[in-house]
Amino acid sequence: MACPTHILVTGATGFIGAHVVDMLLSRGFRVTTRSKAKGEAMLAARPRATQASRLDCVVIDDFLGPELDLASTLKGGIDAIVHVASPFTYDTQNNEAELILPAINGVKAVLSAAAEAQTVKRVVITSSFAAVLDVERARKASQYFTYTADDWNPLTYDEAADPKTSAVVAYRWSKKFAELAAWEFVNNFECRGGGLSFDLVTLCPPMTFGPVVHPVVGGPLGLNDSNSQLWKVAIASQQGNELPVARVPFWVDVRDLAQAHVEALLRPEAGGKRYLVSSQERLTYEMAAEIIEHEFPNFVRPEGAPVVERQVVNESHSIDGETAARELGISYRACQETVVDLMRQVGAM
Repeated sequence: MACPTHILVTGATGFIGAHVVDMLLSRGFRVTTRSKAKGEAMLAARPRATQASRLDCVVIDDFLGPELDLASTLKGGIDAIVHVASPFTYDTQNNEAELILPAINGVKAVLSAAAEAQTVKRVVITSSFAAVLDVERARKASQYFTYTADDWNPLTYDEAADPKTSAVVAYRWSKKFAELAAWEFVNNFECRGGGLSFDLVTLCPPMTFGPVVHPVVGGPLGLNDSNSQLWKVAIASQQGNELPVARVPFWVDVRDLAQAHVEALLRPEAGGKRYLVSSQERLTYEMAAEIIEHEFPNFVRPEGAPVVERQVVNESHSIDGETAARELGISYRACQETVVDLMRQVGAM
């Protein structure tokens, strides 16, 4: 596979996407985003001429509609895609219509346009550990096990789309069905004897934390969902309140995840693979609170506050982040560095 030179990044102004853009720019690649207004905000935040000259934006009015606009954009010389964008809201009336179908259709639109353009050599898609997690298996495990890239969340489409299912859960599962749609697209194309110009790589990160490089409106209250949890931990400590509980003990620093995206784009041997990108260090919010209190005296738990209930790390299973580290050349940051870097930044907002 020839090394790409011009990459389309969807979701470029989000938490993960902005880090991916910055890493691509730092390595000398030309990057295109798909929203003019947001792209211009990215340019304004990156005034260095060397970066600005390699970052441009296009207007694709109907991302989920006909692929004509996107395909014609790709034919302008784009030879790789990093698809990070996914609809995200917890304020839904219809999970299927507002979360699940848009995620699936977004993936299909990107891949259909890439197939039409015939210029794209690789597509990297941001999936989620939610596409892997089996809650019942973790809960009932009688012996130690490790989640690997071969594992899939067993939740059915009907369960995800059920009106009784919360939007929080539906969002996570939308990532599963979008990733499945991507692999099915590629496999079906090959089964029909078609010759795709590109191969596919998917990344499944768990909770992602770390400093932000995208525009944040409203100070700490405008943080993305995962980082806002760490901010809630800090505030709970400061006020002597009960700490939130992490959904899983697995996590990754956003900078390491961005590197994984770029390496997945560039390494020929990564084609056709699925990776779990996760630190091997486990994290509870009690551990995060201890780091915050030690490094930031303003957030020390007040004297006389109720004792924090111990948050025991679930040791019944693990996640295979080592394969991604080895094959993509990643060295995961320690949670100490991640938490401290974020808190320093948020404290200055």
